[in-house]
Order: sequence, then structure tokens, then C-alpha cells
Amino acid sequence: MANIVAIVGRPNVGKSTLFNRLIESRVAITDNMPGVTRDRHYGQAVWTEKYFTVIDTGGYVVGSEDTFEGAIRDQVEIAIEESSVILFVVDTMTGLTDLDKDFANILRRSKKPVFVVANKAETFERQQTAAEFYEMGLGDEIFPISAADGGGTGDLLDEVVKAFEDDGIENPNEGIPRIAILGRPNVGKSSFLNALTGKDRSIVTDIAGTTRDAIDTHYRLYGKDFILTDTAGIRKKAKVHESIEFYSVLRSIKALEDSDVCIILLDASKGLESQDISIIANAHNSKKGIVLMINKWDLVEKDSKTADRMKKEILERIAPMNYMPVVFASVLEKQRIFQVIEKAMEVYENKTFKITTSKLNEVMLPIIEQTPPPMLKGKQIKIKYCLQLPTPSPTFVFFCNLPQYIKEAYERFLQNKIREHFGFEGVPITIFFRNK
Repeated sequence: MANIVAIVGRPNVGKSTLFNRLIESRVAITDNMPGVTRDRHYGQAVWTEKYFTVIDTGGYVVGSEDTFEGAIRDQVEIAIEESSVILFVVDTMTGLTDLDKDFANILRRSKKPVFVVANKAETFERQQTAAEFYEMGLGDEIFPISAADGGGTGDLLDEVVKAFEDDGIENPNEGIPRIAILGRPNVGKSSFLNALTGKDRSIVTDIAGTTRDAIDTHYRLYGKDFILTDTAGIRKKAKVHESIEFYSVLRSIKALEDSDVCIILLDASKGLESQDISIIANAHNSKKGIVLMINKWDLVEKDSKTADRMKKEILERIAPMNYMPVVFASVLEKQRIFQVIEKAMEVYENKTFKITTSKLNEVMLPIIEQTPPPMLKGKQIKIKYCLQLPTPSPTFVFFCNLPQYIKEAYERFLQNKIREHFGFEGVPITIFFRNK
């Protein structure tokens, strides 16, 4: 990520709205309430065929007693350090503030190219008043824009891309496996990501709902690249009251849908709860690879059989979705956290594994001949051959004379036989029956 643009400023000046405008997607949550964005949030953008990464940050505040403000400041400072260009967003509606002036002094020390972006300049009058921001002595030009409707952003980006040291590359995320970290609130998702990366990539507190956006992180392990996405905790709809939390949950569901593999965290001290099953079912129905990570294993009193007993209970409760690996881990103790990632990569390989038609028929047809589908209405069902479809997840078609008479129990029998002979651990298998 050679070209990185950080969007910074005090709360509620429109940073996330500008972020969404630049990446051409409503990814970051926007709300009039200060402090909605807390973590660094990454996205990909392109302008005049130059590709770059955009970082959205939380509002920079000094002297607040809010639990999150200190952590947000740390995140902002890390984003400034990572960036090659800084967009300092100010608000033409409220004008120049003391906090803007103080933050300008911090940015001046960064020695990075800084563009002062005067947002909410929808009217001619506000565009004129944007000149007051020259008082900060930061940058050669003030750029009045409207992040909400895009006005002025083209002129801004024309100058931003000139500050890049190179032309950038096409979307660096293309073709890289995406792994989503999912679970109920407070099961340790952000702590897990931070432990893997060795950095405070996400803000962590004991308060449920700290993470609001889905946060992408590029990660490399054992010579393989992939993208980890930390998400907000998914709780029951009846317990979602704030509009911000509602959109956070939607972002988590979107991250699930965009992923290849889901690492679903469970709290070992609480066991499998109904919302955990709901999240697993969501990933299963979306045809995603799944790894179950039982976190906080260090808090459980156990003997040599505790893990096997808990694993058996969990898989029995989620049957027939019981094809996924289960790893007992502790983020706090950094116990088996890398084994979780290894399993996720194995599941990704299983998800993309293809069986030749000849091999599939060589294995499956004798099994079908030995255990054919039960007769229905006095009619014998004959399966002639089968093949795997070129789909993102393992999907098979069995051609037969009476596909409408094959029951779900026999479909599960075939799924189990495919797993028995070809693996596919952690991956849902889909089977269709078609008329020959």
C-alpha cells in the first residue's frame, strides 16, 4: 500500500462521509453523533487511474472524559504515521475552532503533505468563508468541498494524486482470501485481531459495542496473504436499540457476505448460546467456510476430557451444520491463536478444491449402487452420474431419472460420503438433483 491517504479532523466534520465518497461505497457509518467512528477504517479508491488506500479515523479530541477518546487519539496518530498524504477536514458551518488550530500544530510536525479540506461548503457563502482556515498556516490552498454531494472533490483529488510518490497498483485486495472475525459482543474479536497483528488495530474495552465498523487488515502468515475483517458484535434484533448499533450489525453481516471464511468466536465460559447458532447458520446459509474458535479457554476449569466433551456438545447442537473445525484458544494467553488462522487457510483451500468428474464418479457411483435412494410410490430412482460445478463453494449435481423423489436424508447421506472421501472440512456442501 504505497499510496495511503488519511482523513483526519475533529468530531462531526464529515470525515466518514468523505471516506464513503472517495471509495464510492457507503462502508463507514455516518451519524450526527460525535464519536461514531472509533477505529481506523481502510478502503480502496482510484482517481485518474491512480490507486490508493484511504483511512477513515475517529474525531480527534483533547481533554474529554469519554472512555474512548484517548484510544481514538492513538488510532488517529497511527493513521497519520502510516499515511503518505493527509486530508485535514474542517467544517465551514462552525468555522475555525481552537481544536482545529491545536490539531494543525500536530499535523505540521508530521512532515507529511497536508490538504485542508473545508467541508459542508454547499453554498457560495460557505465557500467564501472557507478562507478563514488559511489562518492555520497549513498547506498552500484551502479546498472547499461538499462530501455529501461530491462538490469540489474532483479538484481536491487532482491535487492529492500529484503528491503520490508512485502511480500505485490496481486494487491490492483483488484475489486475496477474506477472513471475517464474527461473534456476539465482547467475545474477544478485536483482541484476537490485535494479538495476531501485534498492533492495536482495533480499540478494545470491556464495553460491549466498542467496535462499530467492519475493519479490514492486511495480514501475512507462513508466506500467504489474506485480509482479516474485525466486525461489530452481532446480537439479537430485539436487543438492538441504537440506530448506530443497527448499522454496525448490518456492516457485520455485509462483512460475512463478502468473506471467504468466517472465524466465529464463542465464549468458553458461557458455552454455545442461541445467538451463536444464529451466526453459524447465517454463515452456513451464505456458503462460507467456517472455523469455530472457543475463546477464553483459560477461564474454564478443565480436565483432559473437557475439550472433547464441549466439542461434542457443540457439534451435536448445531447438527447438521457440524462439519467445521473447532479450536480451543485464549487470546489473552496467546494460546493457539495462530492455529486458528492456519485452520482458516485450510478451510479456504477446501472451499476452492475441485474434484475431477472422473474421480468423483469413480468414488460415488459404487457407493450409490450399494446404497441407492429409497423407492417412492413403487418407483426405483437411478442416479447415472455426477459432477462438481465451477462455483465459489463446493456444489455437486447428481443426474437421475426421478430427482423430485429424492429426500433430504439421502442428500445428507451423499454429503457425508463426499466428506468421508474428499475432505471439505469447514465448508458447506450443496447438492442438486437433475433429470438425466
